[in-house]
Amino acid sequence: MKKSFFIPFLLVALAFAFAACEETTEPGAYDNWRERNDAFIDSIRTETGENYLVWRNPATRVTTDLGQTPMELGKLYAIEVQDGGTSAGLEYTYAKKLVDNPDGTRLLATDYVEMFYRGTYINGVEFDGNFDGYGALDRQLPLDPAQMKNPTDFDEPATMSVSGMIGGVEWVLLHARTGERWVIYVPYSVGYGESDYSSMYSSSIIPGCSALTFDFVIGDIVED
Repeated sequence: MKKSFFIPFLLVALAFAFAACEETTEPGAYDNWRERNDAFIDSIRTETGENYLVWRNPATRVTTDLGQTPMELGKLYAIEVQDGGTSAGLEYTYAKKLVDNPDGTRLLATDYVEMFYRGTYINGVEFDGNFDGYGALDRQLPLDPAQMKNPTDFDEPATMSVSGMIGGVEWVLLHARTGERWVIYVPYSVGYGESDYSSMYSSSIIPGCSALTFDFVIGDIVED
């Protein structure tokens, strides 16, 4: 099986590279970038309140007795990113489930999974994706699948490595099952950090201090 890597694919090119969090390349669109991203995540955190999901046994597909509070569809939850201790203490990413599939297969870090996805910055600019899903500016999302933006017959899923994703995404997907849909809000502290990010797979750059929003439609696990 040919492996596909998740981020970044086909990142939207910026006019110039960002040298640091505070610098801008497009007047207005990226001014005060760090402060605006911090404010965006603060608003998500405030809306989340005391809703937390913690699961410390991700290496199993067991779907019962996980010590989790059942999720309410469309409601924001904070999920601990368990990538080890940091000087900042516990780190969280924020997510809501739009489509539930209790009969689906729980994802493991070792899985490769077919996905439709869309990634956006806080200003709604898409930096990656393979379908016209929801973005950072979409805050009121329908829970009826028939009313949602869904992949079309012209869209192709990508094969993604769960463990190859940034921590703020991976630790959410370890709570997810095939056939579900999740929207994830990733602080830059559990994303690409304070420095610009580039990859051998693209000449484009994700600016430092970027909080990222992802819409994932989870398909089947890809077997060897």
